[in-house]
Amino acid sequence: MEEKKLDINSIIGFILIFGILLFMMWQNAPSEEELKAQEAEKQAKIDAQKKAEAEKEDTKVVTTEDFTSATDSAQVAALQSKIGAFAYSVATATSSEKEINVQNEVLDLKFNTKGGHLSEVRLKQFVDFDSVPIYIVRDGNSVFNLQFQTTDNRTLNTKDLYFQPTVTKSGANTIVSMKLKTAQDKFLEYQYVIKPNEYMVDFTIKSQGIETDINTSNPITLDWSQKLYRHDQSISYENRYTRLTYQNDGDVDKLSQMSDDDETVDELEWLSYRQHFFSTILVADQPFNNVALRSKNLVEDEEVDSIYTKQFSTKLDLPLSGANLNSNLKIYYGPTDSQILKQYEGNIVESIPFGWGIFGWINKFLFIPLFSGLSSFLPYGIAIIVMTVLIKLAMSFVQYKQYLSQMKMKILKPELDAIREKYKDNKLKAQQETMALQNKAGASPLAGCLPALIQMPVFYALFMFFPTAFALRQKKFLWADDLSSYDVVAELPFNIPLYGDHVSLFPILAAIAIFFYMKLTTGQNQMSAPQQEGMPDMAKMMKYMIYFAPIMMLIFFNQYASGLSLYYFISNLISIGILLVIKNFILDEDKIHANIQVKKAQPKKESKFQRKMKEMMEQAEKQKQMQEQQRKKRK
Repeated sequence: MEEKKLDINSIIGFILIFGILLFMMWQNAPSEEELKAQEAEKQAKIDAQKKAEAEKEDTKVVTTEDFTSATDSAQVAALQSKIGAFAYSVATATSSEKEINVQNEVLDLKFNTKGGHLSEVRLKQFVDFDSVPIYIVRDGNSVFNLQFQTTDNRTLNTKDLYFQPTVTKSGANTIVSMKLKTAQDKFLEYQYVIKPNEYMVDFTIKSQGIETDINTSNPITLDWSQKLYRHDQSISYENRYTRLTYQNDGDVDKLSQMSDDDETVDELEWLSYRQHFFSTILVADQPFNNVALRSKNLVEDEEVDSIYTKQFSTKLDLPLSGANLNSNLKIYYGPTDSQILKQYEGNIVESIPFGWGIFGWINKFLFIPLFSGLSSFLPYGIAIIVMTVLIKLAMSFVQYKQYLSQMKMKILKPELDAIREKYKDNKLKAQQETMALQNKAGASPLAGCLPALIQMPVFYALFMFFPTAFALRQKKFLWADDLSSYDVVAELPFNIPLYGDHVSLFPILAAIAIFFYMKLTTGQNQMSAPQQEGMPDMAKMMKYMIYFAPIMMLIFFNQYASGLSLYYFISNLISIGILLVIKNFILDEDKIHANIQVKKAQPKKESKFQRKMKEMMEQAEKQKQMQEQQRKKRK
């Protein structure tokens, strides 16, 4: 094999090329002046970049998300330029946002370090109509904020600032402390005390040593708003009983039931954000003055599912003790249940709408204890029926008096018709003779009206009792899944105005019972009540009412609590039974007629009221005659 040798010409060529490259590099190398110029240009670019970054830092809006990332002196200085002394709390925080979870047997609470207040409240023992857990606070529906001015003329909101949390135990109680610090021993604090098996949370707002940081010559304003979640099957029914209720100077009052409303009150002792069967109640240790309350209806269309029903808000100025805050409050998160609320001081059980005056007394001292006793050993539907039977039996004497009066008027009707015919040209004389006959026979029309009036307080009290009876919530009976809501036997593919998109059976049964009861009583009324001259034809009106009242029952109660419709159904069945017993087995028309004749024969002394009525009728008749004579003279 031929051996390859390095060619001398190739070596010379490589040397020449290498030399040319060295010469070109030497020729193109920058001069000293050019090197200085390049270095100056590079430094100028570096300076310009630093300047731009500095300008950007100066104009940056520091948000709460940036607060806890302040780890070096430059960032702390930037925070101090934004929020002053309260940058201390931010600089010492360990994370941007943190939730503290605390529970007892009935409440599951989450406290957020951002804002220091409750970010979630779940009632552990309850679910809504769709089996979803009941949340009073969740997903930002509640905002609890203190707004104040600092001594260096800044306006700050606690909802934007971060608190430092600590959780400790004191016996069986859990204490959650949220502190917004300006120094190690200077702070604004929210302190919560959660007790075992309690819906009421002790809540204190206090401060220590921050009078040099907060301008106490300006008010520290508490602004608390909450959107109330829908929990019931019927939005319209739930919204009707969702109201802001408050007590000031011992009097309980409410904002509007359905429309937007606002009010400013003094001597506020407590306020309730009531969501029908669940409430958030703020109780003050010392009354607040100049409290602005507002209610806003959030249900625009009741046919469309809604997350919220209403939004309530409260705005007030916190009082200072010396130069510091020290407000002792309580917050109740729980069911609107009279049996639970009456255990707490402050009269907060009055946040439940039992009815005003005598109606509320009947509910509180009669129906609630009676129903609680019956339902303690009977199923809730049966307890309603038994309570209805007891009430109707207790009121049966009223029905007896009413029917007795109607029968007396029926017996006297021929004589009353004869009097009107005899004195048809003298109305005053006809009225006087009519009153005299009724007085002698003891058959005044008022005797039939008064028993009906006696029943009205009972009727209205029960109307208020059933919609607020927490014990009925989610209790089943027959086809009704929830006695506190409407029963459904058929779903409609469309919505009927006022009626709804479903068919409830209990209102239908109640309407049928009312129809037959009115059919019985109206026939008796028509026979006993003769037509009065100048008065509307009551017989014709009652004919219409026989059909109008059941239709109204059918429509109005279709979206009401099925427990209430069950009561009216049973009540009218019992009324029909009592009426038939009185008519066929107790009252004897012949005996009543004989008693009337005896009374007519006895001398009857006129009462002062009857004499006064007689005098007024005579004066009215004389005045009418004088007016008639003057009219004739003018003609």
